[in-house]
Amino acid sequence: MKTTLRAFRLRCVLLVLLLAAAVPGTAAPVLDGLWKGPITMPGGQLEVIFRLVSLTGGSYFATLDVPLQKVSQLEVKVDLKGDTVIFASEEAGSSFTGRLAPDGKQIEGIWRQPGFQSPLTLSFAAAPINTAPKARLTPPYREEEVTYSNIPADLRLAGMLTIPAGPGPFPAVVLVSDAGAQDREGTVGDYRPLGTLGDYLTRRGVAVLRFDDRGVGRSTGDFSTTTTASLVSDVQAGLNYLRTRPEINVSQIGVIGHGEGGNVALLSAAQPLPPAFVVTLAAYGVPGSELVVQQEQARLRSLGIEDAQIELSTKRQQNLVEIIRNTPDAAQSKAIVANLLRQGNTMGIDEATLQARAVEFTSPRYRYFLDYNPLERLADVKCPVLLLNGTADLAVAPEANLSALAKGLRTNRDVTIRKLPGVNHLFQPLPTEWPLVNGKPHGNFSPAAEEIIRSWIVAHTTPKK
Repeated sequence: MKTTLRAFRLRCVLLVLLLAAAVPGTAAPVLDGLWKGPITMPGGQLEVIFRLVSLTGGSYFATLDVPLQKVSQLEVKVDLKGDTVIFASEEAGSSFTGRLAPDGKQIEGIWRQPGFQSPLTLSFAAAPINTAPKARLTPPYREEEVTYSNIPADLRLAGMLTIPAGPGPFPAVVLVSDAGAQDREGTVGDYRPLGTLGDYLTRRGVAVLRFDDRGVGRSTGDFSTTTTASLVSDVQAGLNYLRTRPEINVSQIGVIGHGEGGNVALLSAAQPLPPAFVVTLAAYGVPGSELVVQQEQARLRSLGIEDAQIELSTKRQQNLVEIIRNTPDAAQSKAIVANLLRQGNTMGIDEATLQARAVEFTSPRYRYFLDYNPLERLADVKCPVLLLNGTADLAVAPEANLSALAKGLRTNRDVTIRKLPGVNHLFQPLPTEWPLVNGKPHGNFSPAAEEIIRSWIVAHTTPKK
């Protein structure tokens, strides 16, 4: 569900972009680096930052940041046509078309988004050079590459088990990634949320198992055919593996899940042999059909779109969702969805991309996501639960989703709910709180969230006196 969810979800996610061919016989300009400029809007200015890194084969890795709106790492498609440069972000509903100056240091053009356009001049700044040593310092704990079997699904899962220093036995957690086929670190660009959290917890006495999703790394299987419910067996396989390790306290093994992984964690707690506790990081509490509408509204509000335009876009989104849900015939629904996407195509997205999106939006996996109700099994969750979400999360609105999860867990006597000010869906704090790396702010996992998770786990695994 990685690609389909991210089409609707503002997530700050890993984004791979396509570059159109340059004019035959003309060398394509090198755009590597940061392109920054102010957009004049009602009430002030917003700085936008495009980050471009050239890849083999002539394509670019590119993202869009709008720091004042707490928006980062949005998908951007890059097209070059002679000296004309086009940056288009479907997730932001915006595009920029401009002409590259002869010296390659500026691009003058027009920023467009629904109901608004403005002149914009982007100035070039070289990307910071990483001068840090390449060698990785040995952490003060044991790391072990592991593999284990998911017998019901006939899979082998590969991961990393980190064990604190000392004799043990230790409490432990299985980390579960957000939507999509992700590696054991939950990598998004150069940000590794699961790796960072795992390191933090292991240094403080909690063993951590994090694993590559199906079809990623050395894990077998095909993630494209999975559903939220089917991923529960992967978590159960990890729990069973930890129960075989003498360094682990078998009565103190929990699950921490990010995004969809949080819903998988809660489902695992509703099964036989549940975990001892569950921590969710921005799990959703409403059906997928409602979630995508919430996400569209949050995205447009973050861009300063007028209420009337938001209402119109919401109706289109709801219409698209209802067509997908109520048209079971795959070919028919694909044709209808492709036509709707074509009608709303204001950024010149090519036909092949539109068709690919139509296939994604009408796939069995995406249909499952739209119909899935995350509250159905919550009454069966009896273990302690910590529900976390950030107030700056545009992908999973904290108020609506935490309230729904709390309602579903109302018979559970040990549920803790925390909203973290300024924290986004990737569990990063406000950009003003990011550490500087090579003189530039670098997104990090919220220290406040790390400490809340650690202290809550300690409180639920320390024997009562």
